[in-house]
Amino acid sequence: MGILNLTTDSFYDGGKYNSLDKALYHTESMLKEGAFFIDIGAASSKPGSELITPANEKKKLLVVLEALLDRFPEAYFSIDTYNHEVAQACIEMGASMINDISGGNLDAKMHETVAKYKIPYVMMHMRGTPETMQKNSHYKNIVTEVLSFFSQQTKAATNAGIQDILIDPGFGFGKTLEQNYTLFNNLNQFETLGCPLLIGVSRKSMIYKLLDTTPQEALNGTTALNALALDRGAQILRVHDVKEAKECVDLWLALQ
Repeated sequence: MGILNLTTDSFYDGGKYNSLDKALYHTESMLKEGAFFIDIGAASSKPGSELITPANEKKKLLVVLEALLDRFPEAYFSIDTYNHEVAQACIEMGASMINDISGGNLDAKMHETVAKYKIPYVMMHMRGTPETMQKNSHYKNIVTEVLSFFSQQTKAATNAGIQDILIDPGFGFGKTLEQNYTLFNNLNQFETLGCPLLIGVSRKSMIYKLLDTTPQEALNGTTALNALALDRGAQILRVHDVKEAKECVDLWLALQ
């Protein structure tokens, strides 16, 4: 899954692809490098950022999605949103999947909206909102509590009628450096949920802070964790650098 950020303040590539021409070029590059999904986000989830209104999100997103669908009709586009109005508008245009960082907690109508259109739904674990999440990193047992969250939310989504659910542990969202690695080291336990596992560690602080570098220097660390994630059950890698991630997948598959 290649990342297409339309935000201006992403920790790694903010502002690089928020013009139509640049978004089209970057999408074409990721597809050529082997991306199966393109995940488009127009709402910032950077720690401390405020929630975006559906109207502002659609203003940033819909014109780009329309152009992408026209240029790449065979591609699969995932929409990174927590607003059901945005999800509905994008699905009706032709989006293939919804990727919700809140797992349905920020919009009570999200589950029923996704269920109505019968498309896959990625639910991520996050406490609070991007603005407050780093103040909510107190866990007695992070693995047990994240598993409990998914058990509850997958049940709610299934009860709403969603048939295809994927889970994302939410690395970096309301979690300390140590908690991120505890969670990563226990990824195999998520198999008990019976849902495909999506992993997003690309160039995140859990890599560059541990290695004392920067997001720009975190590709090697990202590749290392992507390979380990595949061995721990990951079925989708959400990445900025598609070529390197695709090579990880191809090499891992060759060993199976």
